[in-house]
Amino acid sequence: MATEQGSGARIVIAGGGIAGLTLALALKQALGSAFAVTLADPAVIAPPRADNRAYAVAAGARAMLETLGIWQAVSGSAQPMMEMIVSDSRTSDAVRPVFLTFDGEVEPGQPFAHMVENAALVTELKAACERVGVELRGIGVRRFAAEDAKVDVTFADGSQCEAALLVAADGARSKLREQAGIGWVSWNYGQSGIVATIGHERSHYGRAVEHFLPSGPFAILPLADGGKLGHRSSIVWTETAENVPALLSLDADDLLAEIETRFGLELGEIALESPVSAHPLGFGVARRFVDARFALLGDAAHLIHPIAGQGLNLGLKDVAALAEVVVDAARLGLDPGSLDVLEDYEKARRFDTVAMGAVTDGLNRLFSNDATPLRLARDLGLGLVDRLPRLKRFFIREAAGVAGEPPRLLRGETL
Repeated sequence: MATEQGSGARIVIAGGGIAGLTLALALKQALGSAFAVTLADPAVIAPPRADNRAYAVAAGARAMLETLGIWQAVSGSAQPMMEMIVSDSRTSDAVRPVFLTFDGEVEPGQPFAHMVENAALVTELKAACERVGVELRGIGVRRFAAEDAKVDVTFADGSQCEAALLVAADGARSKLREQAGIGWVSWNYGQSGIVATIGHERSHYGRAVEHFLPSGPFAILPLADGGKLGHRSSIVWTETAENVPALLSLDADDLLAEIETRFGLELGEIALESPVSAHPLGFGVARRFVDARFALLGDAAHLIHPIAGQGLNLGLKDVAALAEVVVDAARLGLDPGSLDVLEDYEKARRFDTVAMGAVTDGLNRLFSNDATPLRLARDLGLGLVDRLPRLKRFFIREAAGVAGEPPRLLRGETL
């Protein structure tokens, strides 16, 4: 069994998704040769595969990616989200009244979000990590044992290393979180999110649409132009879980017809531009985010409903907060893996995470039904918000990740 030396002057990140890659890049850029940074995940060496995922990257997260040198590489294929409209109706309704509209600006001319496709972002993050010297290991972390001054990390091939800190970014079903004995409070919504890229013949002009339907929200999110019909959007179709197998078993024409009844005719003819996939939806939050020389990041720490499109942005807020406390401690000559340092990260992130989880849970329960009294109440509430510019601006800035006093990276400042 091989053991790598380093006397703890290393940080290991388990998980090669966007959050894990971004943290690895931020730490290595800031710490340079003072710390080795290792990212371990079979996904970092796996061949590219068809990927229909796209994310609304909020203004704060965009500022961080720009500071890290990533945004410049993906901005050409990113679609600014200039407007968002919210409607509430039944699938069979001939008219879908709009109850709420956001103009999409955090500051004049600055969109509150950009739609970015997952494959492009992950590709650029991997390349940037390699350029700055992050060690990308195509194996997972099997187990770890924390001691006073270090954590011993064992990889899937049996090799070991010592580190100052192990970060678990290995998803909502995190095995490392279980090994740490950290509890997970969760529930299933009985819904699945159906995801696909849709081509259409008319321009979306950067407009996002969220139709609240009885089975759940149906979101149409603008993508950069392209495809067979010239224009594209990503859909996130929340559907009752029991209906999903039958929907996915339909032939392409029948499935497209089901999508069209929800998508509407405003953008003209539509076509499927990607495979269709479904993902079970649920809520989860870790009882604590840190332990001795161990921190949770992204979905390993929290999982929320996609109704507000904030899942990735919450993870990137984690990245900004954790990178800041670790880098500041290292520069002061302190131990960046000590519990005191990690507890500062937890304090910075736990309230925001729980609050966003509660908001998305409440919105989903409020809108994913067809009860007439609730429908009247929520439509009245949407209408009132639409008539209060200051309240709308507050919501936009919260969604953009720039409200309050965010970590330096989210403000576009270097560490």
